[in-house]
Amino acid sequence: MTIIYQYKVATTTFFGFFKLLRRWRGSVYKLMFKETIIFCSLYTIISLTYRLALNPYQRKVFESIAEYCESYTSLIPVSFVLGFYVSVIVTRWWQQFLNVPWPDRTLYITGSYLVGRDERGRIYRRTVARYMLFALILILRSVSVSVMKRYPTMEHIIEVL
Repeated sequence: MTIIYQYKVATTTFFGFFKLLRRWRGSVYKLMFKETIIFCSLYTIISLTYRLALNPYQRKVFESIAEYCESYTSLIPVSFVLGFYVSVIVTRWWQQFLNVPWPDRTLYITGSYLVGRDERGRIYRRTVARYMLFALILILRSVSVSVMKRYPTMEHIIEVL
């Protein structure tokens, strides 16, 4: 991956981290930043409310509610839920990967059945290859932003094929 802002990374300051975070395109921080801010804000509000606004009786009620909620957290282990989630995600990814019409196998079979060095066989093989590549480009345009930028319209695809 090419980092076009590498000189800004080397000379950034502590407060410049947030400015750098805006420029960073593939960041886990950027992905989770809003949720982390919301979580920290809610945690601070609940903590300050518990420590400053509640009397001892209200604190006991709050603690009993927290213990009641905590007693149900052990019923479904987190590792099981995480394993199930990862299994579902990997299965979906693998199914998507298998459903992409990779042209290799079809073109190998076409080349083995349309043998010969004559002009007619060559045109048939070339036409099948063009159709397979066209189908692959159409599918990858809906998935990949870089392919969509490379082939924004049908005219761009026709120029290449």
